[in-house]
Amino acid sequence: MSAQSGAYPPPPLEGGQRTLATIAVSLAMFMNVLDTTIANVSIPAISGDVGVSPTQGTWVITSFAVANAISVPLTGWLAQRFGQVRLFVASVLLFVAASLMCGLSSSLQMLIFFRVIQGAVAGPMIPLSQALLLQSYPKEKAPMALAAWSMTTLVAPVMGPILGGWLTDNLTWPWIFYINIPVGLAAAWMTWLLLKERESPTHKKPIDTVGLALLVVWVGSLQIVLDKGRELDWFNSPEILFLMAAAVVGFCFFLAWELTDEHPVVDLRLFAERNFSLGTLTLALGYAVFFGNVVLMPLWLQQYMGYTATWAGLVTAPIGFLAILLTPVVGKIMPRVDHRALATSAFLVFAAVFFMRAGFTAGADVSAIVLPQLIQGAGAATFFIPLMAIILSGIPHHKIPSASGLTNFARITAGAFGASISTTWWDHRASHHHAQMVDGLNAYNPVVTQGLHDMGQLGLDQGQALQLLNRVVDVQAYTLGADDLFWGGGVLMLGLVVLVWFTRSERGGSSDGGGAH
Repeated sequence: MSAQSGAYPPPPLEGGQRTLATIAVSLAMFMNVLDTTIANVSIPAISGDVGVSPTQGTWVITSFAVANAISVPLTGWLAQRFGQVRLFVASVLLFVAASLMCGLSSSLQMLIFFRVIQGAVAGPMIPLSQALLLQSYPKEKAPMALAAWSMTTLVAPVMGPILGGWLTDNLTWPWIFYINIPVGLAAAWMTWLLLKERESPTHKKPIDTVGLALLVVWVGSLQIVLDKGRELDWFNSPEILFLMAAAVVGFCFFLAWELTDEHPVVDLRLFAERNFSLGTLTLALGYAVFFGNVVLMPLWLQQYMGYTATWAGLVTAPIGFLAILLTPVVGKIMPRVDHRALATSAFLVFAAVFFMRAGFTAGADVSAIVLPQLIQGAGAATFFIPLMAIILSGIPHHKIPSASGLTNFARITAGAFGASISTTWWDHRASHHHAQMVDGLNAYNPVVTQGLHDMGQLGLDQGQALQLLNRVVDVQAYTLGADDLFWGGGVLMLGLVVLVWFTRSERGGSSDGGGAH
């Protein structure tokens, strides 16, 4: 029965249909989330191919994330205008088209342009995937629906670096985008075939163009400040000062407008619910630290530890092993466990992992790098699901797309900001350590004198020897800079343990994990 002709939400799916629908929606989610990490290990190759620095190349990651974040809040309005199923399928097909154009790009500007389009059309896919899965499962199995959704957010980041590295090393970097084409077409076809009769009711609502414009202004301006700040010498640059002012003023006007407009593009009134507001804040901050490290690790490994793209992907991939094994278990035990306790376990594991990484040296071997990645998977398994259950507890069905869209907007925006802040602060700390080490390297230092002499014996002239010495200092400085970031990440994760306990107690039995009541 069509949802348009009967009660909404439609009854849960049963048996094979529910399984196939879960696979179809998860495939689309897999493709979407894969693109947040698959480019990470390919940044050096892309940067070299288009003639820019690796730091500038990170725009390939952040441009997607920012466009994605800006379009996510539009999900509620678009779903009411076109229907959830139609919107989801259209988003998948447009994503496929944008992926093709990303692969065909011949310059950084062209690639960023199509990454922006790719991120924008991908926005509705995340919240709609949650809504469609929750509607497909009975109320008592809502935690399992969230677990199925979470699995894709865990498997995709694992496969992203591996696939990205292998494709970059063995084919060419455009193939990291071309692989979306068969996956996306299969997901769109299966979703339409299985869910077209379960379309949500539609009605026309005016679009909040002012709110949308203000959203683009403040998010876009702030992201450019974070990405270009170091290159333009921060607040000594008139361009940075202007963009920062635009971000602050735009944000203030955005808040005032959205709280008073009859049809806001972002329903900020949802923040009146304590679990929604505190849960979203906790998720966003945790994800910012998490994603910042996801971006940082491959850059450090390839630029300063001598890893190829494939090996950088392989040593960062173990984060998903325990996550994949434990996520179904988390879905089963959620009805019996306080969700805050599960989220706390995630933050404690993350903190322990960051403190382990803070001891990395330039001589760290593969096992030393892989072990924290492996342990972090246990934290990832209890990170997304409990927090999403807390956030969506008590949210009515008709508000799930809006609530999920707003939460994912906060998460994705925080991730983009986290990536930019991490790489910028990494450079800053590395410069600090470099300056300290160089102070002790002079002609009166016997270690330096002996080192230059030894390199001369190997046939290097003075210029080559000094270049090699500077490279050694760079490796040490950037490793120490990464250690500083890991220490800071560990402290922030411990702080989030306190924050999550200010939410109300929720268990699977008292919440459906997504407003199914």
